[in-house]
Amino acid sequence: MDIPFLLRLDPKRAAEEISAGLRAAVEGLGRRGGVLGLSGGIDSAVVAALCGRGLGGARVLALLMPEEDSEPESLELGRAAAEACGIEWLVEDIAPILRAAGCYERRDRAIRGVVPEYGPGWRAKIVLPPLLGSDRLRLWELVVQPPGGEPERVRLKAASYLEIVAATNLKQRTRKLLEYTHADRLGYAVIGTPNRLEYDQGFFVKGGDGAADVKPIAHLYKSQVYQLAEELGVPEAIRTRPPTTDTYSLPQGQDEFYFSVGYETLDLCLYARDHGLPAGDVASPAGLSVEDVERVFRDIDRKRVATAYLHAPPVLLDSTGSASSA
Repeated sequence: MDIPFLLRLDPKRAAEEISAGLRAAVEGLGRRGGVLGLSGGIDSAVVAALCGRGLGGARVLALLMPEEDSEPESLELGRAAAEACGIEWLVEDIAPILRAAGCYERRDRAIRGVVPEYGPGWRAKIVLPPLLGSDRLRLWELVVQPPGGEPERVRLKAASYLEIVAATNLKQRTRKLLEYTHADRLGYAVIGTPNRLEYDQGFFVKGGDGAADVKPIAHLYKSQVYQLAEELGVPEAIRTRPPTTDTYSLPQGQDEFYFSVGYETLDLCLYARDHGLPAGDVASPAGLSVEDVERVFRDIDRKRVATAYLHAPPVLLDSTGSASSA
């Protein structure tokens, strides 16, 4: 079975269908247009372009929301994406809100619980050991780099990991707060930007980037998002930029933080898992051994179980009510 072929889109047709579906969804919600967060990454750039096509540039607002740990390049690429598709954009620096909420202070306190000397000028990120080639237990690690020094790795205690993640999740929740603030002001819907990998595997923050009124590309594998990007005229600098979380002060790729393999490989494995295909069918196209494909399959299954809570709607205790997510 030629899985890479099955993942190929007709980009022109897909752009037309998604744009039309997006317009119908927004109108069905009784909203006048759409607000989205634009990070300078491929997913939000594609969604911005789809919004421009489906809703018209005058009915779309893109929010560029940098903070202390954002790469300067992200802001410039966000502007380029908005201008390429002719939509309005606005910069909302969220650093003051995060400082007031204690985001950086909480994070740094948790890091000092593991690395006591951590202080001003230091940089950090959290990572997972490699998935492929071994069945060893994978535990979160903290990477820290002192000013002028080399990066060092230390194992994270569970409590410290949770404190760091809870603090940094304030970033996604603050951005969403601002998106809904502008949506309320304008009578717009909030447009989400997760692709299929992120949505399926729970790579989002509940009440943060997981919240939206419409998620137009949540059915697209990451490689399909890239296929669509060229058709939509997304700037080449964005199309060639490696996926990054842009959340920690040290550069952090999505593959070292959460997915553990590159998006091309995960696309193939997730497609196979979605369609009940054996590991042997995807090993050659993915360039992996059968054993490594099975490791990826197990990781997919574990993440689906572990992140089911993120997809769950509120629990209503009155059985006469109807559940809905928020």
